[in-house]
Amino acid sequence: MSAQVLSWQRVKQLPAPVWLMLWGNFFVRGSYFMVWPFLAVILYQRYDLSATETGFWLTSAALLAVVAGFYAGHLSDRFGRKPLMLAGALTGVLAFSALALADTLPLMLCCIFLATLPRALWDAPSKAWLGDLLPDSKDRELALQGLYFMVNAGAACGPVLGLWAGLSGNPHGFFITAASYGALGLGLMWLYRPGKLDSSTANSRPSHTLNFAAILQLLRQDQLFAVIILANILINFIYAHADSSLIQYLTRADFPDLVTLISSLVMVNSLIIVTCQFPLLRLLGHWPVIKRIHLGVVLLGLSQIWFALNPVDWFWGWLGAMAVLSIGEAILFANMNVHLDQLAHPALRGSYFGAASLYAIGYSLSPLIGGLILDALGGPALFAISAGLCALVLGCYATAPRLRRPDFSALKLPG
Repeated sequence: MSAQVLSWQRVKQLPAPVWLMLWGNFFVRGSYFMVWPFLAVILYQRYDLSATETGFWLTSAALLAVVAGFYAGHLSDRFGRKPLMLAGALTGVLAFSALALADTLPLMLCCIFLATLPRALWDAPSKAWLGDLLPDSKDRELALQGLYFMVNAGAACGPVLGLWAGLSGNPHGFFITAASYGALGLGLMWLYRPGKLDSSTANSRPSHTLNFAAILQLLRQDQLFAVIILANILINFIYAHADSSLIQYLTRADFPDLVTLISSLVMVNSLIIVTCQFPLLRLLGHWPVIKRIHLGVVLLGLSQIWFALNPVDWFWGWLGAMAVLSIGEAILFANMNVHLDQLAHPALRGSYFGAASLYAIGYSLSPLIGGLILDALGGPALFAISAGLCALVLGCYATAPRLRRPDFSALKLPG
């Protein structure tokens, strides 16, 4: 076996369930990005919501997903991955079908809340399942890198297909997302058909018997993990401005041909990750994961400075800033998952990946706080503040290795 994470030999030996995760996420996220990035525009143009109102509702919905994702990861450790993943797929079918049909503001808001749940129910159990399937740490890193790659490949294709089909900004495009979740659920049921996966591979048996209160107590004792959670909450808060606050800023600045700019920003972001993620992994593969994360945070900070200084009407300037952010993202986010996998005990992968849903607090608060800052101070101030927060993130990562961790051996956990 090659010592390199990225090798053709490793790719060829990935089992069928891993490929289901990779291709399933590609199609789900591709259909999702046909329409979801335009949701802030829909709420503004159709229902005349202010930046603060839009931010409040998107934030509230995302916070619900944080709670659901945290608990879903714990449940997957106790009762197996399959029930939670199937629940996520079914919820996706129902939620996005309802979102496509919503025609009043109250109904639209209810559907937005429901539509945040599928990914929350799916994310932690599916990532933990990859760990169950792949005992070798380099195989797991390759799979997690590949998962992030396929999500962004879908995001690159989604806006292009949405524009081609006339779906960008059209809520009926959510039917395609619903169909993608349905196909993902059927693929999972096919893999779990009798005789296909044995119980150990499928993780149909509990990994531990610790209740949720005991898991919370354990996580409170893990000071290193707590600081990493804080740092990654801030990373998501900063990054999310590109998905929400930046779009609101450009919308209210009456940027000409706004839909084309938004689609271009999403495509630049995703295409750079598609073309650069694995070359960057090859280039930086000999670096410790923490150093890769440091580099990603520095590039994220530089992108925020560019956003702050860019003239509102300079189309190519926005794309250039997004390119810097995207290179940082290609390094940063996949390695955050790899780092989390390194921190988690094998029997607690679901709980740790579930706790990592707390990262989304930053993503959730970003539209609300970003909207408030936009209304009060304007876009340049918002991005300047975000650049300053990147320095705080670097400080958290520098401090974390000196902090205390629990004694997992005392818990007599399997694995």
